[in-house]
Amino acid sequence: MKLIIKAVVKPGSTRANKTGAWRSFMPVFDHKLCSKCGICAMYCPEGVVNKLENGFFEPDYEYCKGCGICANECPKKAIVMVLEGK
Repeated sequence: MKLIIKAVVKPGSTRANKTGAWRSFMPVFDHKLCSKCGICAMYCPEGVVNKLENGFFEPDYEYCKGCGICANECPKKAIVMVLEGK
């Protein structure tokens, strides 16, 4: 079986446009639970989760689409998705 998908854009395409303003949910990172493994950054389809100087990771909220993949993949459950504006 051959799967052809033509509507998928390249990862990291949000860097061309600030897309954070239209998301419904946003990831909130809890540094007390974080093990600094970087899995969140590896799985972010837009490449907007960045490593900070202290070794923790945070998304660039101006570009984060709020897809929740980082929260789903975090082995320590250190990322929760919250309703935007709450």
